[in-house]
Amino acid sequence: MCGIAGVFNQQSNSPIDAQTLVNMAAIMHHRGPDGFGYQVLDEHGVGFSHARLSIIDLNEQRGRQPFMSADEQLMLAHNGEFYDFQRIRADLTAQGTRFQSKSDSEIVIHLYQRYGLTETLKHLRGEFAFSFYDKQEDALYLVRDRFGIKPLYWTQTEQGVVFGSELKVLFAHPAVKRQFSAEGLYHQLIQVMVPGSTAFEGVQQVMPGHVVKITRTADGLNIDTSKYWDVNFPLANEYPGDEVDEQQYIDGVREHLLDAVQQRMVADVPVGCYLSGGIDSCSILGLAAAATQYSVKAFTIGFDSDAYDETPIAREMAEATGADHHIMALKANDLYDHFVQTLWHTERTIYNTLGVAKYLMSQQVKQAGYKVVMTGEGSDELFAGYPAFRKDMFLHGLDHLPEHERQGEQAILEESNQLFKGAMLAREEYVSEAFNEKMGFTPSCVQPWLSCSPVALQLVSASHREKLQHYDAGKAIADTLDADMLSDRHPLDRAQYVWIKTMLEGQILTWGGDRVDMANSMEARPAFLDHHLAEYAFTVPPHLRIKGNKEKYVLREAMKGLLPETLYKREKFAFMAPPAHTDPEKWKAVELLAEQFLNREAVEAAGLLDYDEVVRTFARHEDPDVPSEEKVQLDAVINHLLGVQVLHHHFVETDVPAMAAARAQELNWRA
Repeated sequence: MCGIAGVFNQQSNSPIDAQTLVNMAAIMHHRGPDGFGYQVLDEHGVGFSHARLSIIDLNEQRGRQPFMSADEQLMLAHNGEFYDFQRIRADLTAQGTRFQSKSDSEIVIHLYQRYGLTETLKHLRGEFAFSFYDKQEDALYLVRDRFGIKPLYWTQTEQGVVFGSELKVLFAHPAVKRQFSAEGLYHQLIQVMVPGSTAFEGVQQVMPGHVVKITRTADGLNIDTSKYWDVNFPLANEYPGDEVDEQQYIDGVREHLLDAVQQRMVADVPVGCYLSGGIDSCSILGLAAAATQYSVKAFTIGFDSDAYDETPIAREMAEATGADHHIMALKANDLYDHFVQTLWHTERTIYNTLGVAKYLMSQQVKQAGYKVVMTGEGSDELFAGYPAFRKDMFLHGLDHLPEHERQGEQAILEESNQLFKGAMLAREEYVSEAFNEKMGFTPSCVQPWLSCSPVALQLVSASHREKLQHYDAGKAIADTLDADMLSDRHPLDRAQYVWIKTMLEGQILTWGGDRVDMANSMEARPAFLDHHLAEYAFTVPPHLRIKGNKEKYVLREAMKGLLPETLYKREKFAFMAPPAHTDPEKWKAVELLAEQFLNREAVEAAGLLDYDEVVRTFARHEDPDVPSEEKVQLDAVINHLLGVQVLHHHFVETDVPAMAAARAQELNWRA
């Protein structure tokens, strides 16, 4: 697990400053503190750099990247992990291939030489993002894993393309502009992003399951994006009926999950587990503990609010598995005290301080001497665990039930999820015409955020508001979704598809995953997002994902033997940090940040927000007559207001190229 960076110039004879490449690696030293490497091919106008976190093949010289093929025709820089690489390496070796290292990364070069890129991608299993240059084609490939677990950004300058694992890596290059776009700013305030976009003008992400191919032409660079994998549910009429053999699916889920866990326990360093009080992480720990001879280290986040704290169940699971259990107890002030530093790493706004909690936990994982943990992310996406999925199932996927029964189930759902209304569930129904046209209904998962659109429009500055007068956020998101993957699918499948393409990639795997984990040089391995497991999970009939009012039914049954009984019977509880309005001390911490970043001078200098509307938003939040569900939504909006101002401070006001150069000098990283 590492960080990558690079430049591909429009003119092949255009020189590349090697020290700039090194600076780009230095500013993401947190992603790779174990060493760095760079390679410049001046006669080809391309250069890569790499910051290394050594997990597989700890030999510093042998594992150093970028890798060059033996014939020097191919260059690779890789971030992430490829599982099952030993078998692939052994198979290629038996066919006459000679490897230079024991690194999992090197398999890409040899697979490509033998099969080409299309076939190579079918062999790659894991979480990854890599850059690949082919001299013969004079082509740069930027590739991202199937779910977007690993980040990869790129932008085009007057000289060519600049890419890297984080936005700050791009901003370390002096030719890259650092300014918000009106649309990017707007989406920061409503939480949900347009897939493939960022907050910043001209800066894009490689989409999950996609390849960006860049070649030179007489007219400039040709940039082509293609999809190699997608979330492909069966057609609705292809599922078996109610007479389906449940046990077949229960056994299949168990088998595939165990294989995914075992693959992710392979490392040349110890592997621990994150442990909340949910089915997902408890399942991962239970399988990991059963599959190894040693006591697994488990890390749990605890909150000083009983309504949000899950440590009792986590402690019960740790005791049952004999895990070496570490609990990090967080107090109200801990979260906002580290808010600004967390956003340096997330590079986008966050609606809940869970991202800060995860950042602080990764610090403790590092202090405990661990570089790798397995996590439970992805389970809710595969097995319909979120309350929004149950709501859509009741509203759109149970046509055979009488209306009063469906409404009754929905009322139970709303009542049991009051804590999350205004965040995980909308305060009231929001309809997007674009979503309705694209998929037949507006999925509940995007309603809380799209419903913030009128509020967000008033909060942006007048100059940005003018640019957004005819902008439809719902349409911008819906337009990126593949109609072929939605057509003739079950309503639950359509809802899960939208979540995976929006909230999973843009939130859970970003500010709740890679960015706050790698902030402290810690690799997270989400076993549920193994694509072999995922492709099997897609075949599980919807009524076995949500059975009655029980979400993740098939997973519960598959893991029944290792889960505490209280957890097996428990309804899904979304893992969130307590919102600011629930704790006076936490709200005081918010006010202190607001004094620094949301005062009139700071707001007007940034030119992003309308100061008078910011003041009105805070006044509304402090009104004792405002209902709690609106305060949940206002908490999120205020976090976003603080967030855009902090991002402006970090990446626009600050001279990022100079900061990167200073960091390289401090580390003694020189070209």
